[in-house]
Amino acid sequence: MTAGDVAGNSLSKERLRLWLRMLRVTRQVESELRERLRTEHDSTLPRFDVMAALYAAEEGLKMNELSKRLRVSNGNVTGIIDRLVEDGAVERIAIEGDRRATRVCLTKAGRENFSKMANEHERWINALFEGVTEEDAHHIGELLHRLPASLNDGGPH
Repeated sequence: MTAGDVAGNSLSKERLRLWLRMLRVTRQVESELRERLRTEHDSTLPRFDVMAALYAAEEGLKMNELSKRLRVSNGNVTGIIDRLVEDGAVERIAIEGDRRATRVCLTKAGRENFSKMANEHERWINALFEGVTEEDAHHIGELLHRLPASLNDGGPH
């Protein structure tokens, strides 16, 4: 075994430990958010994500656009949209000239409801990351920005 092999193995192990830490923290935070959305807003994280995407697109989105933004199948989004329509949070709007497509957007009530949830969501995240300074958060974010570039260049998966 050469010095390069030892150094490479050490780097590999450290990267593995980093991944496991990131995964553990992500799962813990996600679990807490799921629970709080369920108990405090009778909602789910996927429902929150759909509403967030629609909130950002005031003019609404076609179902396939929404699926692409969320990186999920149309089928996953359809069930959530159906329930949001039933609850009066989302409306479907026919697209002129395309009988098969509809645009979905938040209703006024849906926008107000999401705005309240989003404000609380931000407070929850702030509390969950209470020990992280602004400088630390910025630095960690900068470091994490390096990862997608190496993941999207066709490297090992």
